[in-house]
Amino acid sequence: MARPFRAAYVAAAAATVYSAVTGRDRWQWATKPLLMPLLAADVVHSGAELGRTERRVLFGALGAATVGDMLLIDPDDDRRLIAGASAFAVMQSGYSALWWRRGARPRPAIALPRVAAWLGAGALLRAKAPNLAVPLSSYGATLGAAAVLASDPGLSPGAKNVAGMNLPDRDPRSRLGLGALLFTASDGLIVLRRLFARTDRSRRVTEGIILSTYAAAQYLLTDPRVHKR
Repeated sequence: MARPFRAAYVAAAAATVYSAVTGRDRWQWATKPLLMPLLAADVVHSGAELGRTERRVLFGALGAATVGDMLLIDPDDDRRLIAGASAFAVMQSGYSALWWRRGARPRPAIALPRVAAWLGAGALLRAKAPNLAVPLSSYGATLGAAAVLASDPGLSPGAKNVAGMNLPDRDPRSRLGLGALLFTASDGLIVLRRLFARTDRSRRVTEGIILSTYAAAQYLLTDPRVHKR
C-alpha cells in the first residue's frame, strides 16, 4: 500500500532540518507544525486495523507532540522549553500506555542504563541550569519509561536481539527499540545544546541533529502497523 502521508512527512522533516541548520525560522514555522498531523493522517489512511483505544491514544499523543513542536521552534527560550517538555510528557505517557497494552514490561537490563543516564542528566542540570532541573527531569522520567517499554524485546519476539535491543528487520515492531534510542539521543542533545552550545553555528548544527533524530524516532514509533492488536 502506498503511504503518501509518510512520504510527505519525510519531505517536511527534511525541510524542517534544513531550515533549522540555515537559520530560516519562517520556513520552520511553515514546515515543523505539519510533521505530527502528517503522521496522524497516515494513521487514518493506513491504520484501519487499529483498535479504537489505540487510535485515540495515538491521536492524543500526536496532538501533544504538535504543541511541543511549535513551542520548541524557539529552543533558546527557557519558558518555551519547559512548556514544550510538558507537552511531550503527555505524548510519552501516551506511548507508554500503547506499549503497555501490547504487553511490554520494564526489564532491569534495559531500565538500569536509562535510570543512570536520567540521574546524570538531572545532576548536570542542577549544576548548570537549576531553573530547568525539575521540569526537564520530570519530563525525562516519562521519556525513560516510554523508552524502556518500547525497548522490550518481547514486543517483537522474532527479531534478533543484541545487548537487549531488537535489531530492525521487516517487522515494524522490531524498530521500536531503535526509535526509542533515537528519541533519547535527541532529547539528550537538547540538554547538551542548552548547556554547552555557545556559538550561533554550534546551536544551529546541533538543532539540525536534534530534529533529524527526533523525526526519525517519530517515524518509527508511530507506524500504525506496530500498534494493531
